[in-house]
Amino acid sequence: MNRNFQLPAGEDAVLRCSHFPARDTAKSLIVIAHGYKGFKDWGMFPYVAAALSQEHEVITFNFSHSGIGEDLLNFTELDKFARNTYSREIKDMEILLSYLSQHHKFGSLPLFLLGHSRGGGDCLLYALDHPGDVTGVISWNGITDLDLFTEEQKVEMRGRGRAFVLNGRTGQQMPLDAVLLDDLEQQAERYNLLKRLSASSFPAVLIQGSRDGERLRRGSEQLTGLRPDIPWVQIPGGDHTFGSVHPFAGTTPQLEQAISASLEFISRVLAG
Repeated sequence: MNRNFQLPAGEDAVLRCSHFPARDTAKSLIVIAHGYKGFKDWGMFPYVAAALSQEHEVITFNFSHSGIGEDLLNFTELDKFARNTYSREIKDMEILLSYLSQHHKFGSLPLFLLGHSRGGGDCLLYALDHPGDVTGVISWNGITDLDLFTEEQKVEMRGRGRAFVLNGRTGQQMPLDAVLLDDLEQQAERYNLLKRLSASSFPAVLIQGSRDGERLRRGSEQLTGLRPDIPWVQIPGGDHTFGSVHPFAGTTPQLEQAISASLEFISRVLAG
């Protein structure tokens, strides 16, 4: 059974987290970061966390400005979503990982970050910003370019101060404030993942569906070209969520392959 807990993250920000205890002696700590318009209890994430917890301690969490509040399954904090910068997400990870590093159960364990989509970019950025703190990064259908906005959205954000992105599942028009663009521009060098990763050396793996979006697949190709030591595990027939849906309707062969590839990577890194 997972155990829920919360951490204050400044002002009215809260990190809502779930712990999936290792069922055997823990070999590592895995922290899972959800993606854009995602959340820790979306579809596959509880199943994935439980599957990984056979021999690993696993933590899932909602970014404080994900748009998800006390109602863990619906977007009720769109004002926060509108201001959810990468700076905010990395600060959230710093708060969570600092807490875990001082925890009697987790502090001595090797740390692996597993991120899906935008969360994959967050995990790579965190590892770049905190050299030596992360044992390895697992990116599931992850981004390598942090700018996710269309030109039309940027024009609206600059001209009106706010644009919107449709949540296809809920039908909500989710707001995007100009502060998001400010953050991308002010932190342009820091957020240039491809350039920074080319000079990095921490272990990482890209796990991606063959039917994932063309832009994300192109980014993975660029990254592995710069870092040939990073495996690019391609899951035949896998889409952006490896065939899983929300509400969760059961696992898929592609999701099982992604889980297996993640465990194999962790075992290989820990074996040195």
